[in-house]
Amino acid sequence: MKRITTLLLTFTLAAVAMAEDLRIGLIGLDTSHVIAFTKIINDPKATGPLANAKVVAAFKGGSRDIPSSADRIDKYTETLTNDYGLKLYPTIAELCKNVDAVMLESVDGRPKVRQAIPVIDAGLPLFIDKPMAGSLADMIFIFEYAKKKGVPIFSSSSLRYGKATQAARAGSLGKITYAETFSPCSLEVHHPDLFWYGVHGCESLFTVMGTGCQSVVRRTSADGKIEVEGKWKGNRTGIFREGKGYGGKAKGTQGEGEIGKYDGYAPLVVEAVKMFQTGKVPVPARETIEMFAFMAAADESKRRDGKPVTIKEMIEQARQ
Repeated sequence: MKRITTLLLTFTLAAVAMAEDLRIGLIGLDTSHVIAFTKIINDPKATGPLANAKVVAAFKGGSRDIPSSADRIDKYTETLTNDYGLKLYPTIAELCKNVDAVMLESVDGRPKVRQAIPVIDAGLPLFIDKPMAGSLADMIFIFEYAKKKGVPIFSSSSLRYGKATQAARAGSLGKITYAETFSPCSLEVHHPDLFWYGVHGCESLFTVMGTGCQSVVRRTSADGKIEVEGKWKGNRTGIFREGKGYGGKAKGTQGEGEIGKYDGYAPLVVEAVKMFQTGKVPVPARETIEMFAFMAAADESKRRDGKPVTIKEMIEQARQ
């Protein structure tokens, strides 16, 4: 069965490679990202991987109990259909019959597990925007289901692709021994605290620190802001702080420098399209799972009055 699934994926990617344009579908038209990403991909002057890709269709989605979703979906839908000519489909299953790849953009993480399943069942490469899910258990299920079906997927914030952050990941500062990042961290009652917006700063942190986080402690700073400290294997430390804007710093065996700045959506979009075309996943599932476990552990540490919580415990609990 695994061999059959692999062959089907190979044929799907081959068909995509031969097609004049990679046809991309959107799920969830309740975030400004759908406009920004479509503008980048459908730019007539686009080069490289984007030159042979086009966003052509969408499924509206939306969440009535989140104002930032319900209040924006009609506006974004109108822009995409009128200005970019996207065709709307009434179901995700119908959408999948008419595209080669999917960007799951729903601003609400909770429905993403049920929105991802029909895409994975259709064998289509899938990019899932932040937050990847509404819980650690859901996002682990998505990754494991995609692996079982042999479908390439990844999830990331655009902050992963800041120039200085990527340089540090590539070794410009040597092996990173300490890093701290900051980003806004507005909360949404239906999600773990950091999932909604703190994920941006956490993405930058894990981009430079990589996997190996063992335990997490959450504190509140003197000015009432969230502060989360992680202890990595090898006596390394990574800290996320709620703050204004995006930034941070890292120290390594060959120096120190700034990280965490926002450098636009385009680098993330290019990575998603490259995965659609090649099937090569740019961010390992293990790293994204560990990052979400870090954020979930921050909530658990808060519930335990600031006591340390292990990443292993959070992942095992989610899998149960």
